[in-house]
Amino acid sequence: MMHDSLDAFLRSTAKPSKGPIALILAEDATEIPSTLQHHIQIGFPQILLLTDTDHAIPEDLADRIQQIRYETKAENALPNAVNAAIPAFPGQWLYACFNAEYLFFPFCENRTVGEMLAFHTEERRDAMLTYVVDLYAGNLDAHPDAVSLEDAHLDRSGYYALGRRARADAFHDRQLDFYGGLRWRFEEHVPKARRRIDRIAIFRARPSLEMRPDQTFTDEEYNTYSCPWHHNLTAAICSFRTAKALRKNPGSRHDIHTFQWRNSAPFEWRSQQLLDLGLMEPGQWF
Repeated sequence: MMHDSLDAFLRSTAKPSKGPIALILAEDATEIPSTLQHHIQIGFPQILLLTDTDHAIPEDLADRIQQIRYETKAENALPNAVNAAIPAFPGQWLYACFNAEYLFFPFCENRTVGEMLAFHTEERRDAMLTYVVDLYAGNLDAHPDAVSLEDAHLDRSGYYALGRRARADAFHDRQLDFYGGLRWRFEEHVPKARRRIDRIAIFRARPSLEMRPDQTFTDEEYNTYSCPWHHNLTAAICSFRTAKALRKNPGSRHDIHTFQWRNSAPFEWRSQQLLDLGLMEPGQWF
């Protein structure tokens, strides 16, 4: 079933009453079944699939997926969807991503996203920093759109952070701008405003909260990487989105013949690899 609009769905009785809830914006048809399957597998009880096309949903997932018609190509499509959803789910944990993106958190093979967020809540945190880790096919001749689950690679180094300025002479407390991956290696093809790899993709909805176009929030505490007294959990979104865009864009497609370099490594599809590479943080959760 396809719901006519996000606003209508959020006013309907079909709206899920319990979280955490995943909002997945389908920019195209790439890897929609695997994206949905992954997020169901890690414990999301309900997924809202925002799409401009009706997609065939695997039968075993159908009762946990709500397809909602949405202008996915509109400017700031994801932040606008998030801002529409926030008032409808007060106090609930929400997660937002795109298709062909896969959330990993520490020990996600054995623990659910609900268990992880229960711990995060006990630490008095209302948001979680996620790093977008670029995935790309190792062989672009075999996979010209740069997407392959079986041949997925990532960068094992080349990540760095800079202080986030509140103004010219001051920095935000416990906020950093993170860079790396394909957006760093091919930065000449990426607008400056889109080079960061940090997102606040997991957060607790509350009145008056809004996501900005750069996927930070109007409450600055939501944008911090940890509380003042110790390190907190972080997560990673392993994403083919940048690789897809670089291969689709005529300005970059003909300049890029491979994404492989000396620091490429096969992606193992397990959280321990991301922990070992320092691409997410377990904090006090063991």
